Amino acid sequence: MGFTKKHIFTDQINTIANYTKVIGHPARVAIIQHISENKNCNCNDLVKAIGLAQPTISQHLAEIRKTGLLDQKVKGKNLYYTINKDQLNECRRVVNDFFVKTQVSCSK
Repeated sequence: MGFTKKHIFTDQINTIANYTKVIGHPARVAIIQHISENKNCNCNDLVKAIGLAQPTISQHLAEIRKTGLLDQKVKGKNLYYTINKDQLNECRRVVNDFFVKTQVSCSK
């Protein structure tokens, strides 16, 4: 297994990379979209809606949660997920700023 060299990049670059990694996979985009449209989804809801196996959905949820985009609550034996709106806005701002600054740099 390889290792990353994240330490050679700025925190801002690593943050942008982490956000785009999450939204760079179609299953994760589908999961985020489904949760945003259906509050308090659990893993079984996502399995039915998206059509992937439960372990696969769980792995994708873990990756999304690493960025803070999801909040989870325990109800009985189940975990329910909602979108963390503050973190979603931060993700949008960070990624948008990157593209705006890149576009401005290209125009010079």
